Amino acid sequence: MKSIITLSFLFLSLVSVAQVDSSLFVKTKVDTSSPLLNMDAVYNRPFLTMKKVPVSLGGYVEANWQHLGTDGVSDGHQFQMRRMTLFVSSTIGKRLKFLSEIEFENGGKEIAIEFASLDVEFHPLLNLRGGIIMNPIGAFNQNHDGPKWEFIDRPISATQMLPATWSNAGFGLFGKTYRGDWMFGYEFYLSGGFDDSIIDNTQNKTYLPATKANEERFEESASGTPMTTAKIAVRRSKIGELGLSYMGGIYNTFQKDGIILDKERRVHVYAIDYNNTLPKLKTFLTGEWAWINVDVPEAYGQQYGSKQMGGFLDIVQPILKRKMLDWEQASLSVACRLEYVDWNVGTFKETGGNIGDEMWSVVPAISFRPVPQTVFRINYRIMRQKDVLNNDPAKTAGLSIGFSSYF
Repeated sequence: MKSIITLSFLFLSLVSVAQVDSSLFVKTKVDTSSPLLNMDAVYNRPFLTMKKVPVSLGGYVEANWQHLGTDGVSDGHQFQMRRMTLFVSSTIGKRLKFLSEIEFENGGKEIAIEFASLDVEFHPLLNLRGGIIMNPIGAFNQNHDGPKWEFIDRPISATQMLPATWSNAGFGLFGKTYRGDWMFGYEFYLSGGFDDSIIDNTQNKTYLPATKANEERFEESASGTPMTTAKIAVRRSKIGELGLSYMGGIYNTFQKDGIILDKERRVHVYAIDYNNTLPKLKTFLTGEWAWINVDVPEAYGQQYGSKQMGGFLDIVQPILKRKMLDWEQASLSVACRLEYVDWNVGTFKETGGNIGDEMWSVVPAISFRPVPQTVFRINYRIMRQKDVLNNDPAKTAGLSIGFSSYF
């Protein structure tokens, strides 16, 4: 019923907008005139604004066809409507901004508020943000919009090791400054966080994304203590942006109604990210690497990793940029994504042998952009994944074709 009401409201809103004279609207484009940090991605999106109205609208959509197989077994042809995301932004008053991001996944089966915060601007280096915030761990969690990427699937390290589009209720400070060719930014938030499901889940392993299924996390913290997320980022022209981030806190329900149930168990996540465009070849590089440490009870066994690590590197090379048909800014690129994740870093106590549960993947890609805000993508995935006992890896391969576009 909640989903029906939400969809009905959005439909009526769009119908009402469609009846208004289109000359009253102005479409703002993504700002490419000045260097930006990943932390700017939340506002650096194309919006549709109406003259003399303080509310702006925007969004993006992703859909694709896919045919994957593992060890010769395939589910056949799959047509997928991955997601549609809506942005609503408003300048409420002087130094007061609001932005929300609502995502509809799997044809509307899942509806989530990924971001809904009020920003209070005191100074470029001191701003307050509160509401549902996007925890800035790594780079992808902040800068995840589909049209910005040449790949249909999100990075495995960001979705199956880190929880992609990870957001929580909380508040904190952020700021940015310039000095010559240098740019510096920081973010610091206190928020709700993880819960016992990161080890008590259907995956039967340490799995941080399991917490995303807990809808109560926006109202109640499992541990009753805040999670801390902090990030600093530095950019220099021609060198690129380097980000360092941390996220962590107590994840378990160690007490209830004043009764101690367990000791305080913590999770710590460290990440480094980098992006740059090489000046002559215009090759775009972006990647991140993360390390996770979890205090896992010994009773859970060695299949639950106390240490995890993984990341990805994207290499995108434009090969053609010119007018094509009626598109003035059309471009064609080739790309490749390299991925690795180890969900259980360490060795077995009994034998000293390496614990498996790891994966590597290579995804070559071709992308075509008729305009910068729309991308058509062809990806081919080659993946090898070992189980916890290090048996021969499962071999996955397949083709994906799809598109993503702001609107």
